Amino acid sequence: MTARRLSRTRAAVASAAVTAAALVLAACGGDGGDPSHTGHGSAPAASPSASAPAERGGHNAADVAFAQGMIPHHRQAVDMADMAADRASATEVKELAAAIKKAQDPEIRTLSGWLTSWGEQVPGEDAPAGHSGHGDGMAGMMTPQEMDQLEKSSGKAFDTAFLKLMIKHHEGAVAMARTEQAKGSHGPAKEMAAAIIASQSAEITRMKELLGTD
Repeated sequence: MTARRLSRTRAAVASAAVTAAALVLAACGGDGGDPSHTGHGSAPAASPSASAPAERGGHNAADVAFAQGMIPHHRQAVDMADMAADRASATEVKELAAAIKKAQDPEIRTLSGWLTSWGEQVPGEDAPAGHSGHGDGMAGMMTPQEMDQLEKSSGKAFDTAFLKLMIKHHEGAVAMARTEQAKGSHGPAKEMAAAIIASQSAEITRMKELLGTD
C-alpha cells in the first residue's frame, strides 16, 4: 500500500474518535452563527444558549461533527475508488468508482470550506492513527489492514471486495447524514446530507445487485 494512501487512511480513522465525541455534544446545540442561511436546530427550547444558533440560522455542534467526520470518510471512499481504475475487472465497478470520486471530491472541498469559515479544524491527512475505525468509531470506515488487502487484490476478487466494503462504507455515510438531518442546523449541510442519503442509498442498491445479493 502506498505511503500516501496509508497515511490518508490512518488520518481518516484518527479523526473518528474526535467525530464520535462531537456527535455526543451535537444534541446540545452549538456555538457560532452564520446569518446567511436558515436552519432548524434540535436543542431544547428551554435552553436559550443552545437554541440561539438555530434561531440565527447558524451552525451547531452537529454540523461541525458532520463536516469533520464526512471529510475523512469521503477521502477514504475516494482512495478506494482510485484503486478501481487499474484493479477492477468489471466495467460497472469502474464506472461506479468513477461516479463516487466525481461526487465526493467536490463535497470534501465544500465541507472543508465550511469548517474554515466556522473557525473549526479541518481534519488533516497526516494525523497519527488513533482509532480502529470499527464499532464505536466512525460508521463504515475501513481499517488500514482492509485497505491494504483491497489494494493487493485485482480482477474479480477486487470487484467483490470493493463492492462489499463500499456497501458498508456507504451505509456508514448514510447513517452520519441522517444524524446531520436530525440534529444539524446549517441549511446547506442538511441539504448535502439529504443528497448523500439519496445518492448513496441508490448506489448501495446497485452494488447489491452487482453482487447478486439483492
